[in-house]
Amino acid sequence: MQAIVLAGGYATRLWPITKHRPKMFLPVGDTVIIDRIFEELESDERIDEVYVSTNERFAGAFEEHLAESDFTKPQLSVEDTSGESEKFGVIGALAQLVEREGIDDDLLVIAGDNLISFSISDFVNEFEAREAPTIAAYDIGSRERATSFGILELDGDRVVDFEEKPDDPPSTLASIACYAFPADAIAFEEYLAGDNNPDEPGWFVQWLQAKRPVYAYTFDGAWFDIGTAEGYLETVAWALNGDTAIEPDATVENSEIGDDVHVMGGATIRNATVDRSVIFPDATIENATVTDSIVDEDAHIAGTDLAGALVGAHTKLPDDAD
Repeated sequence: MQAIVLAGGYATRLWPITKHRPKMFLPVGDTVIIDRIFEELESDERIDEVYVSTNERFAGAFEEHLAESDFTKPQLSVEDTSGESEKFGVIGALAQLVEREGIDDDLLVIAGDNLISFSISDFVNEFEAREAPTIAAYDIGSRERATSFGILELDGDRVVDFEEKPDDPPSTLASIACYAFPADAIAFEEYLAGDNNPDEPGWFVQWLQAKRPVYAYTFDGAWFDIGTAEGYLETVAWALNGDTAIEPDATVENSEIGDDVHVMGGATIRNATVDRSVIFPDATIENATVTDSIVDEDAHIAGTDLAGALVGAHTKLPDDAD
């Protein structure tokens, strides 16, 4: 079996934090998001090769990250894009990667920016037992939110209806970005040849489900899609489990640090209040209140209050902050 980890997005909703780094490298607890997936794929002996699908802008960052890691399976497969306007869509990129790498085996496809609480090996077990396309599904519990997802209806574990981003969702059971396909179901080129939507995997699943049996692997627990600042902060809060992480070489003086705060190495916080936020290395916060915010490396915040802010690297707030 082969695996593709999707890591080609530009994460514009998280700019400026992700303007110059893949969002898959955002820290969650003591690791980064994508390494949680790499660790599981590395340990499953059924998975022979792991292709990391990324773009030209971030290829160098992934090369460096993988070179410094102990992972042996992941290898880059770079799509020929360097900006949001050039993207092929997820299915378009998958079709190109399958052709480029000559993939003709059973295939696991998983998003590199999702945090999931189930074991990927358990998901593969379910797929192998079914010998049929299998998708992971999670009850998001909100019909309003369901309009933004691919929504399933089941008969037992079999998908009997699938609708991508429905206006009137028939359920709240959402497909997440984790799919397993038998070799004979890797029909991305056939799908695209029919002038179908190349952007979201859910459209392909909807098309495939109309042609052959597709099954769902449902799970409880946690699932986070790190596509927005709020999604990222929710993920960090889950990983910290209501606690606070202050790395040993950070400096915190005369300050109040609330729950769900990660203060990274080299950061300095003085005479400040920080709650539910992520403070990157070498950032400085003085005489300020920071809530529900992400402060990138070497930023300097002095004498101002922030809520729901994304502060880019090397930024000074206010502009004349020393």
